[in-house]
Amino acid sequence: MPDSSSRDPGPLPANAPQTPIEPTVPSPARRAEDPFRAILLVIAAVACLSCSDATAKYLGQSLPPIEIAWLRYVVFTALVMPLALRGGSTRVLRTVRPGLQVLRGLGMLGSALFFIMAMRHLPLAEAAAISFVSPVFVTALSILLLGETVGIRRWAALLVGLAGVLIVIRPGGASFHPTSLLPVLTAASWAFGLVVTRMMTAQENPLTTLVWSALTGFIALTALLPLEFQMPTAWQMLLGVFIGLIYTLSQWLLILAYRQGEASVLAPFTYVQLIWSTALGFLVFGAVPDHWTFVGTGVIIASGLYTAHRERLRARERRLAA
Repeated sequence: MPDSSSRDPGPLPANAPQTPIEPTVPSPARRAEDPFRAILLVIAAVACLSCSDATAKYLGQSLPPIEIAWLRYVVFTALVMPLALRGGSTRVLRTVRPGLQVLRGLGMLGSALFFIMAMRHLPLAEAAAISFVSPVFVTALSILLLGETVGIRRWAALLVGLAGVLIVIRPGGASFHPTSLLPVLTAASWAFGLVVTRMMTAQENPLTTLVWSALTGFIALTALLPLEFQMPTAWQMLLGVFIGLIYTLSQWLLILAYRQGEASVLAPFTYVQLIWSTALGFLVFGAVPDHWTFVGTGVIIASGLYTAHRERLRARERRLAA
């Protein structure tokens, strides 16, 4: 299996599931470097993602989570399919790993759905902070599914990340609510999808993976929709379309960013999403995180950045040994 860690964009937000960012990054020989522009694109992308999340949280006060996720996938699929079928060819739909494509799509769907469910009950900043623990699950699943060897320092980073989550959700405390576990499931689902992506990176066209993820999510949510369907108003439909459009825009901006900048440079700037989420949570919903949320968020960020750093070192060692 080829080394995919060298193309890992670092601690991307777990609630940004659909686009397979890492396989779309071109090789350094073909990359037009512009780090400053790439950083601005990342900051703009996570701002769009936070706006999508805030709108989904607002819409979640009146519509079921499955329906909100379905609306987002309708727009996402409608935007992707013309690109995939341009020229009348269906070649992009062909895959050599259909089972893995479906598994990846379900992992990404789970990430999206769990996060929308979490935002219905949790402050936006808290849900976003917990979801950033995804590098911890990537490490754990890489051991189970990819057979990677993890040293003591990466194990320590994994435990530190989990400690950060415990600080934020504080199980057993007066403020604890079981829905605080939903962003953890978001992170685990996203990590599963990412690891599956790594398993088939060398064999699949990135656009093929994108289309399969969109169709898998759309079909699954369409099947689930009758369970809690509620006829949306025109305003709710408009918000649903807005969520899909701005979410897809955020994914495209991330793709452009990682084409123009190195992952090691851009990874820390994905955490700007937490600033956007905190600001929108306060402006739209009047939510102010407590000091423990800030402390736990800092611990999670430190763990994620160190894990990404260790991944880059391991990738460099493998390249030198090849």
